[in-house]
Amino acid sequence: MTIRTWGLSLAAVIVGWFGLQLIVMRFTDAAPGAVVLFPAEDFVSRMPAGVAVIGNGPNWVAVRSGEPNLGRTLYASGAALVLPAGLPGCLSLF
Repeated sequence: MTIRTWGLSLAAVIVGWFGLQLIVMRFTDAAPGAVVLFPAEDFVSRMPAGVAVIGNGPNWVAVRSGEPNLGRTLYASGAALVLPAGLPGCLSLF
């Protein structure tokens, strides 16, 4: 395999991983929290009651909620990209 093939393969894996994370957040309630990437200036003020900000940075906001449909709620509040946070991963199988 050439360097170009390796680079394209790596890019495809990264894009696939992000796509899977976006699908998990949009269609399931598997994650108890979320990270919103590139939120608007007034994003936090538009979030509904029951959603708590637990961290933030210049280009992200971490939130947590016990309510169902967190991903859909965040998208309805104006989030552009929502990734899951707080998933136990494979460790919950053991």
